Amino acid sequence: MASDLLLRFVDRAQNYPSKREPELRAEDFREISDKYNVPAAEEQAGRCSQCGVPYCSVHCPLHNHIPDWLRLTAEGRLREAYELSNSTSTMPEICGRICPQDRLCEGNCVVEFSGHGAVTIGSVEKFITDKAWDEGWVEPIVPGAPRGQSVAVIGAGPAGLSAAEYLRVLGYDVHVYDRYDRSGGLLTYGIPGFKLEKHVVMRRVERLAAGGIVFHNGFDVGRDASLDELRAKHDAILIATGVYKPRAIKAPGVDSQGVVDALDYLTASNRKGFGDAVPAFDDGSLDAEGKHVVVIGGGDTAMDCVRTAVRQGAASVKCLYRRDRANMPGSQREVANAEEEGVEFVWLSAPEAFLSADKVSGVKASRMRLGQPDASGRRAPEVDPQGGFDVPADLVIKALGFDAEDLPHLFGAPELGVTRWGTVLVDNKTLMSSLDGVFAAGDIVRGASLVVWAIRDGRDVAATMHQWLKAKAKAGKVAA
Repeated sequence: MASDLLLRFVDRAQNYPSKREPELRAEDFREISDKYNVPAAEEQAGRCSQCGVPYCSVHCPLHNHIPDWLRLTAEGRLREAYELSNSTSTMPEICGRICPQDRLCEGNCVVEFSGHGAVTIGSVEKFITDKAWDEGWVEPIVPGAPRGQSVAVIGAGPAGLSAAEYLRVLGYDVHVYDRYDRSGGLLTYGIPGFKLEKHVVMRRVERLAAGGIVFHNGFDVGRDASLDELRAKHDAILIATGVYKPRAIKAPGVDSQGVVDALDYLTASNRKGFGDAVPAFDDGSLDAEGKHVVVIGGGDTAMDCVRTAVRQGAASVKCLYRRDRANMPGSQREVANAEEEGVEFVWLSAPEAFLSADKVSGVKASRMRLGQPDASGRRAPEVDPQGGFDVPADLVIKALGFDAEDLPHLFGAPELGVTRWGTVLVDNKTLMSSLDGVFAAGDIVRGASLVVWAIRDGRDVAATMHQWLKAKAKAGKVAA
């Protein structure tokens, strides 16, 4: 009976897909974990306790129907499992790869609370969608009846792509404008291949293009057209640019040669993976090979940088973070992966100055200690009076996170309202900005956050844009 396949968390051990050995995976940018085969996926899905109140779904920003598609997987109904997973997410296999499940669904799994180890939700999610691609179950986008209205989406990251898909299905003409030569945003150029191989992103983009969504790559709003010009051309606008301005470090020597921003470093590496010509990589400026690398920061971007440096053949890789391990924002799984690959973490340390003559030669670091909790609830780091230390470095990568760019200035739209953090100010219910018909979603509204939240925001803003566009069309007919 099907029920015999479920609730097997007591007699069936948690088993993630096996990881390649650290010394082997450090030689390339392929994803580090193997995939489940069908029996393993069904077996692990059958560990789900089928909770009456599924905390995994509650703590998923998309509120995916996790217990339901786990049950379908356990019963061997893989196509149905995929279709249910796909019903709430435009990118389930991407979320399965890069979501911090240890902080979201799996971290709130009741089986985890019982001491038996969480159900491997992310790995099953990745499996069923990859299986769907392999079997041809991923159907093309079917646009709704043409509405005679067009939408411009500024930004081809996860929020923009998610909204574009929903709007196209509703029958709108959708044009996506992005400054990069490939779509995907940070999925394409920010996240390394060992976490998200690029063909996984490109096949999603190709599916959207095949569904009639028009992509304008290499299009810089403010340079190639102002926001007002796009507003005149389209019935509604969605700003989904993300946040790309690197947070600064105020320390002597920060402008030294060899002190670089994380996104510049990661973009260069990802472009090389595509086979692009990257002069700043080829001349060694953004290549870690043979260098002593120091990464400043403790988030997921810092983890991407240290693990990329290992694969580029760095002589050594150290990560300096001002708090301790328990208080870092990055995924603990990523820290463990980095340590397995040879990265050294220097906890409770912060840069005081960057040592250099012609180029950087090291980091003068302060020892830190944790004081009283700050506004975020975490204990605030403060300088330890016992003194600091120097760390030799040929390449220093700043990975302290990202802030919003000055969009009113960049877009030639001074009337666009922004918050004191520079993010776009929107109505909480409609997600419309201070400009009529101009909406915003994703990191450019909430600040630097998770991909899964961007997908959720894209889904939400598509719904509010649809309501606004319908009202606009009805008003136009009445006026006519």
